[in-house]
Amino acid sequence: MSYFDLFTKILFPSLKETLVMVFFSTLLATVAGFLLSIVLTYTKENGLKPNKIVYKFLDALINIIRSFPFIILIVAISPFTRLLVGTTIGIQAAIVPLTLGMTPFIARLFENNLNEVNPNLIEAAKSFGASNLQVFFKVLVVEAFPAMVASSILSIISVLGSVAMAGTVGAGGLGSTAVIYGYQNFDDKILYSAVILLIVFVQIIQIVGNFIYRKVKKVG
Repeated sequence: MSYFDLFTKILFPSLKETLVMVFFSTLLATVAGFLLSIVLTYTKENGLKPNKIVYKFLDALINIIRSFPFIILIVAISPFTRLLVGTTIGIQAAIVPLTLGMTPFIARLFENNLNEVNPNLIEAAKSFGASNLQVFFKVLVVEAFPAMVASSILSIISVLGSVAMAGTVGAGGLGSTAVIYGYQNFDDKILYSAVILLIVFVQIIQIVGNFIYRKVKKVG
């Protein structure tokens, strides 16, 4: 098989599947993670509205989910995945554990970003009569935004790694191609071509991410 046929018939369709899984799982996990980070920031001990019970519950839940190796998480929540999308195989099925697995990771990153904001800025905003909501979105988020952008880039790369692992259990994508067409069929051309595509993908994400971060940092 020529490299042109290899790319058009095997690698390109796998790349499209990978892009779809990365995009939707990152989008959903980022939204859910940001919402969780809001609650964590609000309810922490010295937060805008402290609530020890809520914070400790969410903190423990995040730690529990993050402790699962991703492959085990896929298997562990397979009944829930089947209930939600009707199957445990394919792109849609993979997005469920990808989102669930990445949400706590992103939430923790965003929480740390928000916690690094100078508390004096918060006190200054409160002294001018700003509400908790205004303090969060107009002070905390604005100040932490460049760091949150950097965290988002890290998250996308982490999702890509998880997508590659999900491919080994029927999700499709470049991970599946590398294992099934490459490793199991002893086809080094396919195996290393898929690996090279993943490396290139990560480099593109990092370069674009660094460019966006510098622009955001400059504006900030």
